[in-house]
Amino acid sequence: MQVYRSSLKCLVFAGLSLISAGAWANIGTVSQLSGTLSVQKADGSVRILSQKSEVLSGDTINTQKDSYAQIKFSDGGTITLKPNSSVKIQQFRFKQEEPEKDSFIFGLVKGGLRAVTGLVGKRGDQDAYSLGTATATIGIRGTSYGVDDCLSTPCPKPGSSDNLEASVYVSVTDGEIVATNNAGSQSFLAGQFGAISDRNSRARFLSTDPGLQFTPPATFIQSIMTGAAVNAGKNQECVVRR
Repeated sequence: MQVYRSSLKCLVFAGLSLISAGAWANIGTVSQLSGTLSVQKADGSVRILSQKSEVLSGDTINTQKDSYAQIKFSDGGTITLKPNSSVKIQQFRFKQEEPEKDSFIFGLVKGGLRAVTGLVGKRGDQDAYSLGTATATIGIRGTSYGVDDCLSTPCPKPGSSDNLEASVYVSVTDGEIVATNNAGSQSFLAGQFGAISDRNSRARFLSTDPGLQFTPPATFIQSIMTGAAVNAGKNQECVVRR
C-alpha cells in the first residue's frame, strides 16, 4: 500500500509539472539580434539569448551596449529594444479563438523600445495591452509607437552637449496611445510626440521630434516600420495561460 501511495504521489507531481510547463510555454521568439542579448528568468537565473531563442512570461530581457534585439510574439506583434535597454514581460495571454482573454502587460525598466502591436492590441478588451513606465502607464490599441526612458539614463540632446530633460518620451507612428498617471490621461495620435516628467505631472505634447536616436541595422527596418506583415497574426498557435 505504501508503495502504491508513493507511486500515486509521483504521478500527481509529474502531472502538475506538465501543467506548469504548459503554462510557461514560449510566448515569442528573438526574431532579430545584433549584439548581445540576455534574459533574467523569473527564478533569478540569467542566460544569453540568440536568434530564435524563446521568450516566456516573467522574463526580463536586456540588451547590452551597441545591441539591438527584436522579439516577435505569438499574436504577431513585435518589440525592438534599443542598446542598454531592459523590458519585463509580466503577462501575455493569446488564443486565436478567445479574444476576450487577451492580455499583454509589460514594463520598460530602462532604455527605449519601438513596438508594433499584434492582435492583442487590436481586438477584445481595449485595456488588454499596456506598458508600464517610470512616469505613466501607456495604453495602446492597434498602433506603432516608441517609448524612451530618459530618467534612469540621460539621453543626449541632438546637436548639443546637453541632455534632454529627464522624462519618459513617447512617439506614435500609427494609431493611438494613452498615457495615464496620477495627473490624468492624455491621448497621442500618429505623428505626435510627448513627454511625461513624473507620475504626478500630466503628459504633455512636444512641438517637435525630440530627436532620440534609433538606428538599428538595416535588416530591422522593414519589419519595424511595416505593420501589415508583422500584425497578420497568421499561423500562430502558441497559447499561454497563467
